[in-house]
Amino acid sequence: MLAGAAQAKDQKGTTPQRPNIVYIMSDDHAYQAISAYRSEVSKLAPTPNIDRIARNGAIFTNSFVGNSLCGPSRATLLTGRQSNAHGFKQNGNKFDNSIWVWPRALSQAGYATALFGKWHLNYSPEGIGFDDWKVLDDQGEYYNPDIITPKGRSIVEGYATDLTTQYSLEWLKSGRDKSKPFAILIHHKAPHRNFMPALRHLQKYQGVTFPVPANYFDDYAGRPAAAAQEMNIYRDMYEGHDLKMTVAEGTAQLRYNRWPGGFDRMTHAQQAEWDRLMQAHNDRMNAAKLTERELAVWKYQRYMQQYLGTIASVDEGVGAVLDYLEESGLDKNTVVVYTSDQGFYLGEHGWFDKRFIYEESMRTPFLIQYPGHIRPGTRVAAPIQNVDYAPTFLELAGVKGPDTLQGRSLRALFAGRTPADWRKDVYYHYYEYPGFHAVRAHYGVRSDRYKLVRFYSKDINNWEFYDLKTDPSEMHNRIDDSKLQRQIAQMKKRLVALRRQYGDNDGPAVDAPLN
Repeated sequence: MLAGAAQAKDQKGTTPQRPNIVYIMSDDHAYQAISAYRSEVSKLAPTPNIDRIARNGAIFTNSFVGNSLCGPSRATLLTGRQSNAHGFKQNGNKFDNSIWVWPRALSQAGYATALFGKWHLNYSPEGIGFDDWKVLDDQGEYYNPDIITPKGRSIVEGYATDLTTQYSLEWLKSGRDKSKPFAILIHHKAPHRNFMPALRHLQKYQGVTFPVPANYFDDYAGRPAAAAQEMNIYRDMYEGHDLKMTVAEGTAQLRYNRWPGGFDRMTHAQQAEWDRLMQAHNDRMNAAKLTERELAVWKYQRYMQQYLGTIASVDEGVGAVLDYLEESGLDKNTVVVYTSDQGFYLGEHGWFDKRFIYEESMRTPFLIQYPGHIRPGTRVAAPIQNVDYAPTFLELAGVKGPDTLQGRSLRALFAGRTPADWRKDVYYHYYEYPGFHAVRAHYGVRSDRYKLVRFYSKDINNWEFYDLKTDPSEMHNRIDDSKLQRQIAQMKKRLVALRRQYGDNDGPAVDAPLN
């Protein structure tokens, strides 16, 4: 890792300017919903501004998290360490703001730093080392959210995504010390549950029919943990809270709404406009007298329409930030990253949410631009993880990191070189059980072709094995396939090695018997 890069000389004998860093992270933004990843869904709901980053720089096609859950993922982003190492294993834990994090390291090295948007690790980032910050209270609400600042907490009228973008641009334009390079973290709440688009986007996709995944009605054969989950769109989504379904024609009264705060904090004008824009669509549903299967498909369409409508304002915000960087000339020496804290299900296996080691949850988007250093249109297939973000930012800023870092810089990859000793597989460990959605605790390893998983709980304790080449949708657990026992044994050895490498002793040992 580069140390003291601010003093290092380039070939002309001059001191290179340290780059600015703009890190944009959304919450639960599936890679399938970014058009740069070329999915069928994204062709119908494009993200032109996020795509600009891929067009200007690089898109990583094998980007993963080590624990697909909001809090643990955010802690890993900041520390460059896996969940077991930084200690924030599941939502509800409390992050220690005094431990080493890369934003503080950059601040101590002379960077101006700020964070705006979702924090979700404890009450606030007080003590992290940011020069300025404004964060949502806990998960945050979409409309008129509580905003926490160093001066206290207050309700701010507006839409959360727009407010996050507004705060970020204000700081970039006039709030920072312009004598310093800067690092800003822009953390959007969207498109996290309950998927509430801005009013201007509420009808954006109401007339669009999205392709239903082939495994939407998965029967989960051979996968007991998949069968036991509670994250099914047509069984487990709250019809009022999540799907905004009404009780009958001619009324705006919602069906079951477990957490009413999202709607209760709307102004009368906002609520009236929301109801007006949704009424006809809900009335048609109520009048249709849909069969059980037809309703299941309708719920998928409503989910997608709301989820993708929520992303539209994120894409606009990304565009506004990119526009400012270009108009000001800052883009020429600014690293811009767009990613999500984890992946998300868009109806695959019938699901929403994340948590599982299966592809749509474990895989996350990662796009980066750095003019003059990353060739436009670069595609990187080497596997990366969110433990790599901190080492990357440190190297780019010329700051030496601690020995506790468990990832490595991505700089060689986006420069077009894959080191011979680059990782060939990635480790995963999900801890939160019992918990929301009833996903059992599990750990596993994913290589370029195979995935091995051990689930462990009192009621479900089993191995799963997938050949991603022949079964990319992970429908067929082949742990007992006699033709694959050599590959399974090899993957178990890798799992032992990875658990040792990351110092992870949680859960049963790889060679512990099932019971």
